[in-house]
Amino acid sequence: MEYLVVVVSATILTFLVHFCFDRDTARRILPVLLLAFATRLLIHVLVLRTGLLPYGGDNYTYEYRASKIVALWEREGFQFVTSDQITDLYSVAVPCNIYALIIYLCGGPAPLACTAVVALIACALCIVMYRFARLIGADERASYRLLALMAFMPAFLLHTSDMFKDGFNAFCVVACLALATSNVQKFDIRKILLLIPLLWALWNIRPYMVFMCGLPLILGFVASKRVLPLCTLTLLAGFLACLIFFPESTENLAVETMQAQLAQGQSKEAIRANSDRDSGVVFNDGGNPWGALPAKVVYTLLSPFPWTGGSIVLQLGKIETLLWYYLLVRAVQGGRELWRRERRFLMVILLFVLPCTIVYATSMANIGLIFRQRMPIVLVVSLLSAVAWTRAEQRRGPKKSQGRFSEESRISSR
Repeated sequence: MEYLVVVVSATILTFLVHFCFDRDTARRILPVLLLAFATRLLIHVLVLRTGLLPYGGDNYTYEYRASKIVALWEREGFQFVTSDQITDLYSVAVPCNIYALIIYLCGGPAPLACTAVVALIACALCIVMYRFARLIGADERASYRLLALMAFMPAFLLHTSDMFKDGFNAFCVVACLALATSNVQKFDIRKILLLIPLLWALWNIRPYMVFMCGLPLILGFVASKRVLPLCTLTLLAGFLACLIFFPESTENLAVETMQAQLAQGQSKEAIRANSDRDSGVVFNDGGNPWGALPAKVVYTLLSPFPWTGGSIVLQLGKIETLLWYYLLVRAVQGGRELWRRERRFLMVILLFVLPCTIVYATSMANIGLIFRQRMPIVLVVSLLSAVAWTRAEQRRGPKKSQGRFSEESRISSR
């Protein structure tokens, strides 16, 4: 049964590619994604589960929690299990319930089958990245390059090769931002309906990421030409006024969850615990999470640095960091191009990247942890790189045409 789940996952991936793209594009993209799918299974079998690479922990924890869900189903019947029934499921209910369903169908532990589903979600995210890049102005060649690069980006590859939740989180975040950007271009109520399950899933994966996506989603609604901005802004202003002047109105709202998570992440106890682990880092901030913010932002975005010592996993992580430096430089160029051509698209991206970076920086205490947490930031910023690649290709195009024209003129003159 476990191998059947793997085959079904690969079949669904093939269907998705052919559904989302025309025949010629699908013919180019499908081999890349099938290779990315198979590579994740190989890393799972040969590296992570054999202990060849000293990395992991959360994957085994989620597997254990999924088995507890299966046990609860056998006692009380099939249902979506939350932290109300099993306290350990706080903020990871969706991944664990999906893993539990696979374990239940397979009749026992099925890490390979669970990884196949995670790999499917990772490949689906690559499809979303391609379409997102095309939406903001990247051409087919640049979008294909982005898809191929993201499919094998080391951190993303590693954290979607076992029973982690990072792939679920990244997919929901990027899909929400893609829908917000699409709404900027052309408002469609169906996109809002698609956002509802995505935000619900994200709330049960990493709740604070719902708030990180909040501003881009609002902009996607307000900036649409088919929506009355004045009416929307009035409603938004009224809601914010209630939060400011009547703080008691936030009782029993999701805002409390965000405040609690932020306070927990910025607490001295959490920062001390993270800094005491491998690859921990301590800042001279006087115990204030907002202190030494510039240095924390630098570490959040750019660590691990080439000279940083640490475990073998941290050293391997420098491969991605070098790629990330390149993508960051190109993203700045792409951002400038988007600012000149379509500022609303750029604002959707920046309204996610900037607040998310600041929030992560205020809880920065471990290079390995932030290397994993900033994955959505890397994915979203990389979209701007595709815009820069397209612009660079367009600039080279006329020069090539002029070169061919000159050569043809010399031949005809002979």
